[in-house]
Amino acid sequence: MQLPRRIDELQRYAIAAFTESGSMSPSVDAAVLICHVLEKPRSYLLTWPERELTDHQLDLFESLLERRVNGEPVAYITGEREFWSLSLKVSPATLIPRPDTECLVETALEKSLLIEGDILDLGTGTGAVALALASELPRRQVIGVDISHDAYRLAVENARRLRIQNADFHQGSWFEGVPSGTKFALIVSNPPYIDEQDPHLREGDVRFEPLSALVAQEDGLADIRMIATQARDYLLSGGWLLFEHGYQQAESVRALMTALGYLQVFTQQDGAGNDRVTAGLWQF
Repeated sequence: MQLPRRIDELQRYAIAAFTESGSMSPSVDAAVLICHVLEKPRSYLLTWPERELTDHQLDLFESLLERRVNGEPVAYITGEREFWSLSLKVSPATLIPRPDTECLVETALEKSLLIEGDILDLGTGTGAVALALASELPRRQVIGVDISHDAYRLAVENARRLRIQNADFHQGSWFEGVPSGTKFALIVSNPPYIDEQDPHLREGDVRFEPLSALVAQEDGLADIRMIATQARDYLLSGGWLLFEHGYQQAESVRALMTALGYLQVFTQQDGAGNDRVTAGLWQF
């Protein structure tokens, strides 16, 4: 079937196709992909619904439509995702930044008021959390570390594109990328926390995301336990460790951090009311 050329008709067609394919956000998907092809803002779709796509634009949109119908995340198709009002480049080498993770940024900003010092983001991926914190705290130095070379390069590119100069990135496995003896006021991490048997790994966007950034052993707690154990050597006295985790893991993460000697351990809920971030104070 020949795709309709008019923007409004093409939008309706795409919404129907994405709805049938099981997308959770068919209207948004359609608008984002049409805007990507047209290289126009969302307001253009409302202002010029009668405008027609060229042959080249229509061919390009058809290829993007097919990729989305087959389940590929929109962020990977367009190569971009907004996080904390920052436009980030993304790739299949990293997780797609999600709104839930903004809870980690918000909680870290609150704790930054209590102690001066540098900030470390472990498993930085696109650099989303590190760059959000650096943009809000321009007098702080923020370091992001990721084991993936592709993720490291992407984070560096995002910092350059956004002209954020107080963020620096290193490649390495967790604290291997941090000079020994360095101390931080805050250490934040959105590590792998999904159990390898979790059925959600076979659903939705996560089917296309790197498993190494999603899955951890010990019911998803292995990396959290390792980071919490080693972070004690890298935190200033009065510093805070903050994790994003699964909505059912809060009690386990609190127990783990308390057993390791962290104080004032608490869990923060995200915008949907789910337990999302657990933090603890390190003091010596």
